[in-house]
Amino acid sequence: MQTHFSPRQLADPALAEANSILRACVHCGFCTATCPTYVLLGDELDSPRGRISLVKEMLEQDKPATAAVATHLDRCLSCFACMSTCPSGVDYMHLIDTGRAHVERTYRRPWAERALRATVGAVLSHPGRLRIALALAWFARPFAGLLPARLRNMLKLAPKRPGVTATGPGTYPAAGPRRMRVALLTGCVQSVMEDSINAATVRLLTRHGVEVVVSKGASCCGALEHHLGRLDSARAAAVASIRAWCAEIDGKGLDAIVANTSGCGTLVKDYGHLFRGDPALVADATRVSELVKDISEILATLPLKFDAVQALRVVYHSACSLQHGQRITAQPVKLLTDAGFDVRQPAESHLCCGSAGSYNILQPEIAAALRDRKAANLAAVQPEVICAGNVGCLVQIRSGAKVPVVHTVELLDWATGGPAPEGLAAGR
Repeated sequence: MQTHFSPRQLADPALAEANSILRACVHCGFCTATCPTYVLLGDELDSPRGRISLVKEMLEQDKPATAAVATHLDRCLSCFACMSTCPSGVDYMHLIDTGRAHVERTYRRPWAERALRATVGAVLSHPGRLRIALALAWFARPFAGLLPARLRNMLKLAPKRPGVTATGPGTYPAAGPRRMRVALLTGCVQSVMEDSINAATVRLLTRHGVEVVVSKGASCCGALEHHLGRLDSARAAAVASIRAWCAEIDGKGLDAIVANTSGCGTLVKDYGHLFRGDPALVADATRVSELVKDISEILATLPLKFDAVQALRVVYHSACSLQHGQRITAQPVKLLTDAGFDVRQPAESHLCCGSAGSYNILQPEIAAALRDRKAANLAAVQPEVICAGNVGCLVQIRSGAKVPVVHTVELLDWATGGPAPEGLAAGR
């Protein structure tokens, strides 16, 4: 693609990077076939190719974002299926980040939208505030019919009873000889809504000789703010975790930083890029990003000891942040198969379920359509349980599924001697 940035503009590292990304695009249209919003809406401007053109025009002409541009960029799920499909290797992920940041700087949204986005950023990435919000949600549930449609939708996503957070800061020693020492990213939303995932991760790793550290001070990874286009806020949120993990690296050392929420893992693996303009933090951010592994990557290196587990029909939902963001597809399926489960994969496995961070709150109509499409594809293979490697996907799919929906690590914990995930029969 031909671009016309001025020398003055190209002196800005962000615009220079955008220029390089834009020039790689040949406008072939392969991306449209795998873009969830284009598949649903059929609008060229709601495809990666269309959004690339919008970002190009906006940045090249150095003009404020319009309502139309904000709408089409907001509708992007950042699922990155387009990157898995693109034959030219266009770095759409970083281009859409730059476009969203420009929208946040130059466009003033309607007050109701500003309030909603501010609330999402202020609540979801702060566990204490999220607990209060969930308590209010439980109180408000009987009155759901009286609430505005947007609030009713948010209420549906809240768990029906309080979660219990038990995986606090500290060191969880390995059982037997120690093979590895890792830090666990417990996640903001996950630690409040589904800490059972963290508990299963700790049990599974320590059972197989891995010492697990939950670092005091490691908090939000910044992914939720990043998804809103607030790159400065995302960086600010990430600093505490970077410092906490680097203290562990420089102290007793770490073999890896484990992410069991793939949305978080995708961003943390990109910390080196996120902090590229910060000379005080880029080296530490890069050290962290180079150590981050998805839980499935770690488990694939361990000699897991499987018990005799029921041969349940498990349909595996490959989270976009895992299959497209991190390019991890084979490990979870192999682990589940090795554990004895009858693993099935649905049609259109490349399409997003509609969760996408806070997307199902900010774009509920599109998110619901994608959820229903995903739920139908999952149901078509007649599963007894659905699993995925991202808490956002679990919450989203659970709202449209008729069978239990659990994290992959919960099934693997069960298969190696841990308790059965909630909703499944306790007997083997």
